[in-house]
Amino acid sequence: MVGVCYRPPNQDEEADKIFYKQLGEVSKLLALALMGDFNLTDVCWKYNTAEKRFLECAEDNFLTQLVSETTREGAPLDLLFVNREGLVGNVMVGGHLGHSHHEMIEFLILGEVKRRVSRTATLDFQRADFGLFRRLVDRVPWEAVLKGKGVQEGWTFFKKEILKVQEQVVPMC
Repeated sequence: MVGVCYRPPNQDEEADKIFYKQLGEVSKLLALALMGDFNLTDVCWKYNTAEKRFLECAEDNFLTQLVSETTREGAPLDLLFVNREGLVGNVMVGGHLGHSHHEMIEFLILGEVKRRVSRTATLDFQRADFGLFRRLVDRVPWEAVLKGKGVQEGWTFFKKEILKVQEQVVPMC
């Protein structure tokens, strides 16, 4: 997974806690490359000092920060984190995109992409014949068949009929 983050410089602790929790959940499940402007002006990545909660989050989730150069006004505000060794390579800082004051960070994502083929059958509504759907639903004498039925019984009948029609006009993929 490739993620992009912008953390405002005045972000409150509650928003940080939510972000740390989400980051922990994602980094446990997937190979992760997370880049962005984290606005952590007082962090020293060389000695792992300052912003304690963020450093703890990075350590707890086995995140490695790969940008060693400054990216804006002498500070390393723009960062690149990975949770797996060898996930990215050729990290370079330099140049500006448009009128941005931030340096660009370029890197290569290494490894091959494996496409999963889903074996789950799903309804393909894009290929459905909605004209036929309408005609089949219109054939049901709704007033007559629902007359005298309670709400639950009527709903059950209605749902059963709609699902039967759906089965006939919406192909599976």
